[in-house]
Amino acid sequence: MKYTRLTKEQLEELHPEFIRFLASQNIDKAEWDTLKAQKPEVAEQEIDVFSDLIWEDVITKAGWLEHYSAKHIFLFKLTETGMESIVIHAHNTHADFETEGGLQWLNENIFSDEVHITRGTKPFGPDRNAEVFALIEQGAILSDGFLYNQLIDMF
Repeated sequence: MKYTRLTKEQLEELHPEFIRFLASQNIDKAEWDTLKAQKPEVAEQEIDVFSDLIWEDVITKAGWLEHYSAKHIFLFKLTETGMESIVIHAHNTHADFETEGGLQWLNENIFSDEVHITRGTKPFGPDRNAEVFALIEQGAILSDGFLYNQLIDMF
């Protein structure tokens, strides 16, 4: 498996897609029920293949990621060949970017000496999607790029 298995909740949300996937494998409901009961390892392999297909599609289409921690916000713009980053760091001991109050503090103090913003670029290695997935595993979330683009416009 290249990525991770989708959670039960994710699989439930993707139920129609999973049914189409099984149909593409010539597995109908009766056969699926038999697989689950008599060959659970084969059923799990089918779920793993489906999970990888979904992750691959989502990661290939991903354009931006965001990762929040108490003192940092990491914003990533993803291209086919690399990524650009904006890192926001708070020097204020009371700021916590994981709270609404911390984000409000940032909004009010973004141009102060208590906030340090850096930009960078990094080319992807031979497996772009594996690198993007590694960021997701570390806590990054998919984004529409609004905050990234807002900051680019400001600076």
